[in-house]
Amino acid sequence: MSNDFLNVFLNEMKTNVNGFIAVAVTEIESGLSFGNLTIDPSFDPELAAAYNLEVVKAKLSAVKALNLNQDIEDILITLSNQIHIIDISPNKKFMIYLAADASKANLGMTRAILRKHKAEVEKNLA
Repeated sequence: MSNDFLNVFLNEMKTNVNGFIAVAVTEIESGLSFGNLTIDPSFDPELAAAYNLEVVKAKLSAVKALNLNQDIEDILITLSNQIHIIDISPNKKFMIYLAADASKANLGMTRAILRKHKAEVEKNLA
């Protein structure tokens, strides 16, 4: 695992996502947190990722149980003033959890930034 890659990735999220609040990278199977970053000291991205890991596991199970033969691109949770996006790596081993201020974030751009980087996360952490 490259700590340099992870630090660059986390800081790119902070720099490039309008309304950035927090980001975390977690291994889906074990729940191991590889890294996180927040600009809000009251927001714990590692804890948020741990809770949202249950959402990911439930959705992966549902897709399998329904024989959908589909991959989950991302999961969007819209709160009253925040958006939370859970992006899953192509090999389904890692999730990127991102929280942003809904009044500042551009959902399309945020999703595009995550999509651009998730294969790199997989390649550098696997």
